[in-house]
Amino acid sequence: MTTTTATPAPPFGRALCAMITPFTASGELDLDGAQRLADRLVTEGCDGLVLSGTTGESPTTTDAEKSALVRAVREAVGESVPIVAGVGTADTRHTVELALAAGKAGADGVLVVTPYYSRPPQDAVEEHFRTVADASGLPVMLYDIPGRTGTRIEPETMLRLAAHPGIAAVKDCSYDFLGTQKVLARTELAYYAGCEEHILPLYAVGGTGYVSTVANLVPRRLRSILDAFDAGDTARAARLQQQATELVESTMSAGLPGTVTVKALLNTLSQPAGPVRPPLLPATHETTAELRAAYKRLRAG
Repeated sequence: MTTTTATPAPPFGRALCAMITPFTASGELDLDGAQRLADRLVTEGCDGLVLSGTTGESPTTTDAEKSALVRAVREAVGESVPIVAGVGTADTRHTVELALAAGKAGADGVLVVTPYYSRPPQDAVEEHFRTVADASGLPVMLYDIPGRTGTRIEPETMLRLAAHPGIAAVKDCSYDFLGTQKVLARTELAYYAGCEEHILPLYAVGGTGYVSTVANLVPRRLRSILDAFDAGDTARAARLQQQATELVESTMSAGLPGTVTVKALLNTLSQPAGPVRPPLLPATHETTAELRAAYKRLRAG
């Protein structure tokens, strides 16, 4: 087995937020709110932003809304902040169309999820990603989240895809730490933790950083984990990771999608968020109160 000792430069930065998509009270796209939120996230430590991912409610936003969101956020944060646009669908042709549109709107890269519902075999999964990478002209971040799509990007498939010059990164929600380390050891793919509990563990074994839903709430807190590790203070990095556990669990493991919990909490903080779109339903008052309490405890710690 060959290994690589090179640490690839972060293609989109280290600390990325999987940004929510703000809506107005009537459920329309809130571009002004998106610009204000994006500006706050960057000011408070996010290197880059991922738009129209799972957290951004991509299944219920239109193609035109996705492009408008990229243009608005680009205007807000300037040219120096990487923007990765979620373009993954269950249809390869549609995914290519969205990737091309994202590039025209000003995105720096595209996030492409494994095709869902049809559950393609690995050779078809590989061909899907290659087709999008060939067509888009933008660096591709593969999104491995079998809990939602029903299909893994198996490590052997990932190893083959790593040879494609247009495939630069992975958002890892596989919950297969061994498989992830296998790919890290043999490729220069930039691996981003897609699950907040893996921010420090993945970074410590050669990961690039994270793409975080919880970063909508506490961007500076999560970035401090990486900063402490980079400074050589691994004990502090571990402590900061542990301190975030309660809010991470309340937000991501409470039986509700992270979009629902994050928007509920942001609304109580008078931050741009608004409602979720159906079929999602808003969090209850009880859940929102619990989230607010966990948030306050973390901020006070």
